[in-house]
Amino acid sequence: MAEPQDVPIRDESIRLGQFLKLASLVDSGADAKPVIADGLVRVNGEVETRRGRQLHHGDVVELGGLASRVADSATFDDGLPW
Repeated sequence: MAEPQDVPIRDESIRLGQFLKLASLVDSGADAKPVIADGLVRVNGEVETRRGRQLHHGDVVELGGLASRVADSATFDDGLPW
């Protein structure tokens, strides 16, 4: 697995289906449903089949050899000068 890429969220939590789209792990929200149902998504190393699973800061989502970590937008540093 590749090093997880941090993906900031505004709130305390986000649903798995929404996060897959936000992290660009799927092209659309509709694409999230079948990959989750087929058991292709892992959350913190375990297969997750619930599209509505609540993710919190620090959770790591894996799909197809790519990984993204839920990050707090208030502490996220994107490296830009502004």
